Amino acid sequence: MASIGKIARRTFLVGVAAIAGGAAFGVYMVRKDAPNPLIAGDGEATLNPYILINQDGVTIIAPRAEMGQGVHTTLAALVAEELDVAWDDITVLHGPPAQAYYNQALLGLALPFHHYADSDFQHNLRKNVGMVGKLLNLQVTGGSTSIKDAYDRMRHAGASAREALKLAAANQLGVDAATLRTENSKVIAPDGTEIAYTDLAMAVRDITPPDVDLRAKSTWKYLGKSMPRTDMVAKSTGTAHYAADTKRDGLKYATIRMNPRRSGMISYDDSAARDMPGVEAIVDLGDGIGVVATNTWLAMQAADAVEIEWEPASYPVDTEGLMAATHAAFDLEPNSTTRYDGDVTAPVEGTEITAEYVVPYLAHATMEPMNATALYTGDALEVWSGNQAPVIVRDKCAEAVGLDPEQVTLHTTMLGGGFGRRGEYDFSVPAAKIAAALPGTPIRMTWSREEDMRHDFYRPAAMAQFRGVVRDGKAQLVDGKIAAQSVTHTSSMRLVGQVPPGPDRGHVEGAADQPYAIPNFRITGHLADLTVPLGFWRSVGNSHNGFFFDTFIDEMAHAAGTDPLQFRFDMARAEHAPSAGVIEAVGEMSNWGSEKPANIGRGIGFTYSFGTPTAEVVEVEDTGNGIRINKCWIACDVGTALDPSIIEAQMVSGAVYGFSAAMQGEVTFSDGAAEQYNFYDYDALRMHNTPEFEVRVLETNPHMGGVGEPGTPPSMPALGNALFDLTGTRARELPLIKTFDLIL
Repeated sequence: MASIGKIARRTFLVGVAAIAGGAAFGVYMVRKDAPNPLIAGDGEATLNPYILINQDGVTIIAPRAEMGQGVHTTLAALVAEELDVAWDDITVLHGPPAQAYYNQALLGLALPFHHYADSDFQHNLRKNVGMVGKLLNLQVTGGSTSIKDAYDRMRHAGASAREALKLAAANQLGVDAATLRTENSKVIAPDGTEIAYTDLAMAVRDITPPDVDLRAKSTWKYLGKSMPRTDMVAKSTGTAHYAADTKRDGLKYATIRMNPRRSGMISYDDSAARDMPGVEAIVDLGDGIGVVATNTWLAMQAADAVEIEWEPASYPVDTEGLMAATHAAFDLEPNSTTRYDGDVTAPVEGTEITAEYVVPYLAHATMEPMNATALYTGDALEVWSGNQAPVIVRDKCAEAVGLDPEQVTLHTTMLGGGFGRRGEYDFSVPAAKIAAALPGTPIRMTWSREEDMRHDFYRPAAMAQFRGVVRDGKAQLVDGKIAAQSVTHTSSMRLVGQVPPGPDRGHVEGAADQPYAIPNFRITGHLADLTVPLGFWRSVGNSHNGFFFDTFIDEMAHAAGTDPLQFRFDMARAEHAPSAGVIEAVGEMSNWGSEKPANIGRGIGFTYSFGTPTAEVVEVEDTGNGIRINKCWIACDVGTALDPSIIEAQMVSGAVYGFSAAMQGEVTFSDGAAEQYNFYDYDALRMHNTPEFEVRVLETNPHMGGVGEPGTPPSMPALGNALFDLTGTRARELPLIKTFDLIL
């Protein structure tokens, strides 16, 4: 474990100064195809984007954001496994905005075939299509792709750096590089002579890193094991740097107030706010106002004192109208029919069941408020922001203040929760605009929680209509229709100015792509014509479609008179062995089918998402004073488990996020504005109502899957199915608190 002294040194290193010098290495293909963003100072060398070696030690430049998911630890392990660097010698920094750090795995998710059925050819095709991300400068953390994207690149970075260091040492020692070995951040000669990597930083600058084979999995010493988190000590000691921790000489504090109806501003009167002691400026942002003061609390009070006339909303003003518009989408031609097996229009013998489901809008509710710090000097802008999309944030901030992107320096800090919310730029751009109004003054801009809740980019409300037929204990037909706004369309227009061509596969993910052998199987997606701002919420379309689809599968199992777990297992076994494996595993873990008291209910949920089949069993108990969740068992198959403890933590985190939404999460609208303001009316699970968890990680999947999001989708139906088992009442609407007396 790293010492506190080392953590303090590493905290000091965070920033552009650490990247400006040393010896940097990276996978040769990326170096060849994209410019190296690291700029060498006098007498220094930067060969590639990922590894920095100087007198302070080994620094790994991470292409993805650390928002609590542990990605920096696994990215470091990918490099360290090949580089032979001592674990305690590692520092990890966020990479600057740069094409070199594009996400190759993200775009491949959109290809028009079922992910679970990928052949090696299709898997490689996804990777090749993902290269388009380089042209789009797609430096994004999302889609549970961080490790899949980095798996080859970061290992190649470590391997090529290792061999370059051996060549540099061989030149110094006058020996053949083949006789040297590496261990614990040192090159070691046959006679025992050791040269520290830090002592080779200057010597290696003129050496081109060679392309070498990667080590076999059987030799791994870091990967495949639970490693100490690289951010663990810093977060435990309060030395970790978040955007909200940014301090600069002369810092002033700001907040914003924007239209809660998500449109423009007609006029405002700031006379009362200007007279408040400590208020230094009121800034017209066009669609709202910014207030600068001597502290954040005063800025928020002053913002509330400004009288503002807002434009009306461009969408129905209340929840009833929004849900009616969503339901109307069922009558429209489908945007997608990405799953159609057999013929759902032909007569099929058996028992027919139908069901309709509804889920509400949801907010992200990250613990760290939306915030950013900016310093504008006229010909340059510097921004500190915890974000998931550095290139987009940099470019949007540059545009907002009339600069070129090259004139903007963006520092990506640790994120106090992301879940897709910090893939947006709406909290960074206002900081830049306010800073531009006060040149030379650093501005830390922080949203109030109320502004955050009313200006989130929500998970859409959604509805589903299903028809199914069962016969002889098996599913014969599933015909489903899903209606909601399109997250992909609205987010893409906002972030990149265009809508991807073709059907919106994300709209139906979690339903159309499920690995079940059902003879007659169709899922259609219907896009609601609404303008409520949407964003990528943890697991995106899988979050609501997992609930719809798996709840209906549970209803079909009961209609067929078949055990719900066995019903799923039989369909998965005929279609996708890893999916059947996690269903079987979670049954073993939970002792499914065993006798239980009358006040105990159990339910299973399963969703294949982001390349990872995940099954969960939830146990609920009627305590006599409300229903609580006792335990949750989770089985997932990630293909290759690089860090079991981080995978377990992410599965638990995903389930907790899903339970929170399923039990009580709901954003409602009145007069065009969200009615939920803070955690008192949009809460999450707390310690007293969080269940005990048990996680099993399998590795039979032929391709690596994601881990950040797959724990969320099956948690919601598993809980609903458990409540049905307990009470006999089937909830087809979320949140579940509307139907059951849950302990909150």
